[in-house]
Amino acid sequence: MNLKNILKYLISLAIAGGLLWFTFQQSHLDAADLWQKIKGADYRWVLVSAVFTIIAHWSRAERWRILLEPVVTQRPTSLDTTVSVLTGYLANLALPRAGEFVRCGTLFRLSGVPVNVSFGAVVAERLFDLLMLVLLLAATFVLEFDRISQFFMDFLGNKLPKAGTVSSGSGVLLLIGAVLLGLASVSWFLFNRYREALGKHPLYQKVSGFLKGLLDGLLSVRKIRRPGAFVFHTLLIWTMYYLMSYTLFFAMPATENLGPLAGLTILMVGTLGMAAPTPGGIGSFHLLVGQVALLYGLTSQDGQVLATFIHGVSTLMIIILGIFSLLFVLFRRNKLTAEPDVLDDPKALKLEQ
Repeated sequence: MNLKNILKYLISLAIAGGLLWFTFQQSHLDAADLWQKIKGADYRWVLVSAVFTIIAHWSRAERWRILLEPVVTQRPTSLDTTVSVLTGYLANLALPRAGEFVRCGTLFRLSGVPVNVSFGAVVAERLFDLLMLVLLLAATFVLEFDRISQFFMDFLGNKLPKAGTVSSGSGVLLLIGAVLLGLASVSWFLFNRYREALGKHPLYQKVSGFLKGLLDGLLSVRKIRRPGAFVFHTLLIWTMYYLMSYTLFFAMPATENLGPLAGLTILMVGTLGMAAPTPGGIGSFHLLVGQVALLYGLTSQDGQVLATFIHGVSTLMIIILGIFSLLFVLFRRNKLTAEPDVLDDPKALKLEQ
């Protein structure tokens, strides 16, 4: 890890710590009270949530495998893709945004699937997740319009730009757009003029080969052999995400009466919090979920307990499953070490039936 990456990680960690400190200060919740309430939870519901979590991760791995089927000669097993997904999630806790690369690298080690192709498939499935997120956000906004609008009004407050600053901000955006368009035009002109010379350069050949594999993975959606299964797993993933958090409502007296729509709203807001550039969504998840919980009659303290409980259970599951997956990868790696030729030549990798 170079100095730049270390600084980025330290900054994201500082942001997470600052947001976490701010949320607990705002709610006046100390560690002792938090522990007492979490300790008194009904952990049978945690086990139920854990089952939904495992199904969600397995379903994500299966959907990834469906995308890879038409574009690779290798045939990764369901176990290999599941282990790769879980290893990537574990990596995300330490290094935000690194999980996708670790996930693809792990699958290459296990099954020999080229990293650029599997990463392209990951990008493709993320586009479908984004579509699902937008649809669910729209549904949540329609079903809970009064609460959601109140949430944004309270949360943003006076952070919205004043009328006088909008025109200047638009001018800056237009200037940036014009500069980017100019740079793109010049780059395209130079590329076309020197394309033949560039084509002979080894670096260009490597980069173009990588991008071609990435594009193949991205366009794998067009070649899906089992579209019905793909749609099924997409719906199953988000259903399990919903149930993972909603079932935890019943674990504590303060939240056991929250309805299904509260579960949907908290899922959506929590997903936005997890997308923030902090390790594992720490701080951002607690802030957003804790705030939106107020709209459903919870106190500030109970809202933060709920946010911490949901995030803690989710993180603990990722750590446990991720460690088991990492051990599996190391075991398989040690097994393959006895065959150095297999490691050197990805095409020689054979799947264990």
